[in-house]
Amino acid sequence: MNHQWNTGIYDADMAFVSQFGESLIELLRPQPGEQIMDWGCGTGDLAAAIAARGAIITGIDASDEMIQTARDKHPQLTFILADGQNYTAEQPVDAVFSNAALHWLTDANGAAASIAASLRTGGRFVAEFGGLGNMHHYWNSMD
Repeated sequence: MNHQWNTGIYDADMAFVSQFGESLIELLRPQPGEQIMDWGCGTGDLAAAIAARGAIITGIDASDEMIQTARDKHPQLTFILADGQNYTAEQPVDAVFSNAALHWLTDANGAAASIAASLRTGGRFVAEFGGLGNMHHYWNSMD
């Protein structure tokens, strides 16, 4: 699964995606030194906001364009090109965070298993994703 993204347009026209996701950071409650993954990090802005609270963040995304832009914008952070439907962290993390990304993953069971395998026992999972019908037009255009 590789969607092509124009990250300049994404950051300009879709900035509200990260802005809405900022409230999730309050639910996540990142602590200094915690290992946290941003599952579907896009251009890395929310990963940077989490890191600003002292957490050690790793962002993953299946889009090469998104990962490259995230690396360019936030070179001090770690971003990995990976498919969240079959990726497992090398070491279990304290929390997985995801904003506006999970609805792009068509293998929900694979994504759930990957996230669960990446979390330490007792770890936290905080996510937001598209609502009913959010991706209807996109997926129908792929038929």
